[in-house]
Amino acid sequence: MWTVMYIAPTAKFAEMIVTKLTEEGFLVQTRPVNLSKQQFEILVPSGELEEVQEVLNSILHP
Repeated sequence: MWTVMYIAPTAKFAEMIVTKLTEEGFLVQTRPVNLSKQQFEILVPSGELEEVQEVLNSILHP
């Protein structure tokens, strides 16, 4: 089961997050929220949510 863990404001920002999480060994998917706003949901397997949140926090707040 995939869980939305973050909504990125731009495609470029979503791509950066996906790249970094993938480098850490996580499975990650993206999907557009609203094509007119260009926001993207970052999805991860629900079993990895807590681990991914820790890594995402270090990405967003270095």
